Amino acid sequence: MRNFLLTLLFIANFTFAQDFAKHVNPFIGTGGHGHTFPGATTPYGMVQLSPDTRIDGSWDGCGGYHYSDSVIYGFSHTHLNGTGVSDYGDIMLMPNMGEPSLDNKVYSSSFSHDNENASAGFYSVKLDKHNIDVCLTTSTRVGFHEYTFNESGQANIILDLNHRDKLLEGRVRVIDNKTIEVLRRSEAWATNQYVYARIEFNVPMKITSVKSNGEKKGDFYSGTELKMSFSKQIKKGEKILVKVSLSPTSYEGAKLNSSEIKHWDFEKVKKDAEALWNKELSKIEVSSNDKDKLAVFYTALYHTMMQPNIAQDLDGKYRGRDNKIHTAEGFDYYTVFSLWDTFRGAHPLYTLIDKKRTSDYINTFLKQYEQGGRLPVWELASNETDCMIGYHSVSVIADAMVKGIKGFDYEKAFEASKASAMRDVLGLEAYKRQGFISIDDDHESVSKTVEYAYDDWCIAQMAQILNKPKEYEYFMKRSQNWKNLFDWETGFIRPKKNGGWDKPFDPREVNNNFTEGNAWQYTFFVPQDIQGMIDAYGGKEKFEAKLDQMFNSESKTTGREQVDVTGLIGQYAHGNEPSHHMAYLYNYVGKPEKTNEEVKYILENFYKNTPDGLIGNEDCGQMSAWYVLSSMGIYAVTPGISKWQTVKPNFDKIKVHFENDKTVNVLNNDNSKLGFFIERPINTSDYYYSRMILPVPVIQAESKSFKDKLLISMDSNNLDNGKYRDYMIFYKIEGQKEFSLYTKPFEISNSAKIYAFTKEDLEGRNESDTISAQFFKKPNNYTIAIKPKLDKQYHAGGSDGLLDGINGDVNWRKGDWQGYQGKDFEAIIDLQKEMKIDKLNANFLQDTRAWILMPTEVEFYVSNDNKTFKKVATVVNTVDPKEYNTVIKDFSVSVKEKGRYVKIIAKNFGKLPEWHQGHPYDGDAYIFIDEITVN
Repeated sequence: MRNFLLTLLFIANFTFAQDFAKHVNPFIGTGGHGHTFPGATTPYGMVQLSPDTRIDGSWDGCGGYHYSDSVIYGFSHTHLNGTGVSDYGDIMLMPNMGEPSLDNKVYSSSFSHDNENASAGFYSVKLDKHNIDVCLTTSTRVGFHEYTFNESGQANIILDLNHRDKLLEGRVRVIDNKTIEVLRRSEAWATNQYVYARIEFNVPMKITSVKSNGEKKGDFYSGTELKMSFSKQIKKGEKILVKVSLSPTSYEGAKLNSSEIKHWDFEKVKKDAEALWNKELSKIEVSSNDKDKLAVFYTALYHTMMQPNIAQDLDGKYRGRDNKIHTAEGFDYYTVFSLWDTFRGAHPLYTLIDKKRTSDYINTFLKQYEQGGRLPVWELASNETDCMIGYHSVSVIADAMVKGIKGFDYEKAFEASKASAMRDVLGLEAYKRQGFISIDDDHESVSKTVEYAYDDWCIAQMAQILNKPKEYEYFMKRSQNWKNLFDWETGFIRPKKNGGWDKPFDPREVNNNFTEGNAWQYTFFVPQDIQGMIDAYGGKEKFEAKLDQMFNSESKTTGREQVDVTGLIGQYAHGNEPSHHMAYLYNYVGKPEKTNEEVKYILENFYKNTPDGLIGNEDCGQMSAWYVLSSMGIYAVTPGISKWQTVKPNFDKIKVHFENDKTVNVLNNDNSKLGFFIERPINTSDYYYSRMILPVPVIQAESKSFKDKLLISMDSNNLDNGKYRDYMIFYKIEGQKEFSLYTKPFEISNSAKIYAFTKEDLEGRNESDTISAQFFKKPNNYTIAIKPKLDKQYHAGGSDGLLDGINGDVNWRKGDWQGYQGKDFEAIIDLQKEMKIDKLNANFLQDTRAWILMPTEVEFYVSNDNKTFKKVATVVNTVDPKEYNTVIKDFSVSVKEKGRYVKIIAKNFGKLPEWHQGHPYDGDAYIFIDEITVN
């Protein structure tokens, strides 16, 4: 079946002497949109000690550093690896000379990449301003600084607790002239992050400057603004060494953790860090004469090992999701779980080479479930950020269980997984009730539906392992819910609104119905039922043709500009995670040569040994995990199945060293496909090929609101492509007792809620979920003409959507609001006849983070001839633009006028101000308006 030579070598007490760390280039991904950082860290370490060149919270500054920059503000001890949101940058130190200044524009320094070096566990740079050489290295919990001052004079070390994110609480206690204790509690992506630190100097230092807006008692300082400098007279060439130990729990924890480095030998710490990296990197050995290829591979493996990060002290104490201090018993507690990204490739990689940590991660999940009430979605520093979608912890758990990984409580894991799936948040209530999420129910409805369906399949695999047949059947049925959004006529998974397909539909359009993608990039996300999807297209040939169409389409998206959608091959987007499995789908239709072709292209073109060598965000190791696995010739298309999809490897020789001292030595002289198999696979069904659910019907109408009458039609959404023609639709209008058989379109003349479901036949052997659609008769016959061009992304059903009597809510991403960027809103309403006007009002929404700000003022005018308008009122905005909660404001005014025409002008906020995160992009504010009423 496969022509490959697989030799198993069993070597006891295996040790490896090669230097794999020398291949690591930490600058890969620091340019472009990779968002990585070049500083020193150890595998899965608590400390990431790195320079910060970005302090504005900008998107390309999420890791604190960007290769295009030329100024360093300081060296902080926590950093995120390739995320799309900014955080960390805690406990920043910066050396300089002369009169100390606590202004970051003064204490910062220019630098040159010619004087900058980085390797696994080490970073160095020359600060130009005062000719200071900086060298950094770390242990797991301690950052080690070596500053060489190449001029004589007063040396200063600045501690700035206001560096980068918002300081909620800062504390500094001076223990003696060589030691201080610090608490930094901050708010950014993680809204309540605690970092305790113990800072130790190798020589006595004197406090020379303090800036604090809080309490000062003797040697104790506090405040929400807290900066200070420590100084010493030095001679030319003199060094000052600094050790900074971190703890998430307490000063005592930081003191305990400082024992990781009991000496002041910088080179020894550097060598120890390199040894830790060599131990981890030696788990996968590849051979090549191409140094760039080795650098890309081992840097990719390095990136997968930079997180999750250990988040407990040496004695096992950690800060739990309940913000209380707990002690880990029998496992290590971790943080930084970018699960929407990493469940796809990084965590399957860990099941192969790091089973112990995999069980530790799951035990961490379970403690967070016990302490916080749910499994993590995107956990950071003991905070749930609720970033991204799904409940992908269950994928990590199921994959580990199916592969026989032990060390955690399977029953508890199933309980926690089931609890996550049975909540009534983030569209889940609608998903459970009707089998899919509609635009009306929640934003990103398509992505949530298909990702929930996969997660449900994962829970079903757990249920099967634990012999829970009822739960297995329940979640397997839910895993088929992707079919409710699959349109067999267009061949896409697409959004629904009010019971029917949302129109117009462009599969290339990136909008709020998808999570960082479009219909092309989400149509193929059915990893739990690939055969079912192939059947939905009408067989392997048609499915192959659809894949070909995707890879060969124009490499251009429409709709919203989405910075994450990069690395386009047609409509395949390798720079973002939803596409990562797609090249491997050719294997399922018997065309491995096409998988080989696409994977080879991606490996060779989207990963380079340069600062901009990543085609998209690193995303906590997922981008690199794809490279590592695909280079080895394997990928987990469906985590939760105990085998890998295979492809031609990118290296001629590959060795994998497992934790049980077994080595798999793969000699691939004929460059054929190879596969690694899990040591103890559990016999679960790989796929559940079944027409388990009948797709819900489609209710279609011209609009959600109407003036006189509205024609309603229904369709069975037959994704079996004609195989089953006896589907029957039953419907009723709210108030009716019984459902009736639908035979032809019908009209309604009043507001109505319509329910419908599909049956396979009259005996009811298979029946779909029941869906509903709500239609509203307009309260008037007014018409409206809008002057600015309607934004395709935020059209709210067109102009009439502003007069239909249907009010949007705070979740503007559901599409009920009209949006206009960088321009005033102006509209004229025709009341159809002259009438008395007592009150005018218009609703506007503000979501500052999304660049949506209230208009500065709203003007109301009245006219009888649509030519000469009289201004009757001006309503000035009273909502603070710095209010970060989503706000809806009714700009209303009482008047006593007569007229036929009403004009409304809402003045746009304009350019985003300096304090706004969109300011560096020269961003324009949006105006969002929904309903206008005239009484």
